[in-house]
Amino acid sequence: MLNKITVVGAGNVGATAAQLLGLKELARQIVMVDIAEGIPQGKALDQWESAPIEGFDSRVIGTNGYEETAGSDLFIVTAGIARKPGMSREDLLKTNANIVRQVSEQIRETSPNAIVIVVSNPLDVMAYVCKETTGFPRERVIGMAGVLDTARYRSFIAMELDVSVEDIQALVLGGHGDTMVPLASYTNVGGIPLTQLLSQDRIDALVERTRHGGAEIVGLLKTGSAYYAPAAAAVQMAEAIVKDKKRILPCSAWLQGEYGLEGLFLGVPCKLGRNGLEQVIEVELTEDERAALGRSADAVKETMALLT
Repeated sequence: MLNKITVVGAGNVGATAAQLLGLKELARQIVMVDIAEGIPQGKALDQWESAPIEGFDSRVIGTNGYEETAGSDLFIVTAGIARKPGMSREDLLKTNANIVRQVSEQIRETSPNAIVIVVSNPLDVMAYVCKETTGFPRERVIGMAGVLDTARYRSFIAMELDVSVEDIQALVLGGHGDTMVPLASYTNVGGIPLTQLLSQDRIDALVERTRHGGAEIVGLLKTGSAYYAPAAAAVQMAEAIVKDKKRILPCSAWLQGEYGLEGLFLGVPCKLGRNGLEQVIEVELTEDERAALGRSADAVKETMALLT
């Protein structure tokens, strides 16, 4: 258990993440900070009042300033505007970059030793903004992307085959967007390769649905975007760090030559432990998968270029 975890943003993703952090008792104190007056305070109080029922002692508080966040061991940054129907993650770029930059300045000033998990979209570029603004090493700025994308991929496979999600192992790499790269060659169900259970056409359809998983939910909700699964994904990463679990999870990491790429955040297999990002793991890719990962990296760099 850590002393303090802060969630930045008290919207649907942030509030859900704070509740999950409390339920798992990952810190003695959970702070939810948001500029909207009364919202983080009200939601935090509501969550704390659920503690006697759920049986957790992590104290949840809400605030509009960063004084209460000082000395946080871990931040989950969800701040930013959400996607609306017809809006791509890239459309969010300028507005959310300004928000994440301001948040990162506050993190740097009040909690200079913190680990940061970035959830704000467009994810890979917002992680870059956070790293550049804080000046933190790559081990302490990690983007939440692949955990969510892989969960969507696994959930769709489970629906297709009518099997437990627990028996599905999969890996989704690349940018958090339409160019993500679900690796069918690393997907199995109870150890059985997916290619032995589904035709290539069905696998391709599931891959395509995964790439547009976020947009599918936006289209259904009409006035919002996904939050249960994104929050759960961020908290899974936090739990791996807090408990020093050394889990291998697909996350957006700052690359320094791995996979022949550098100077950007991209979804790759990562070992997460108490020090944050402890290792980027390179796996063998087919020629097509490597080409797809390169295209995904190009798409992220194109979006990064729009910041200047």
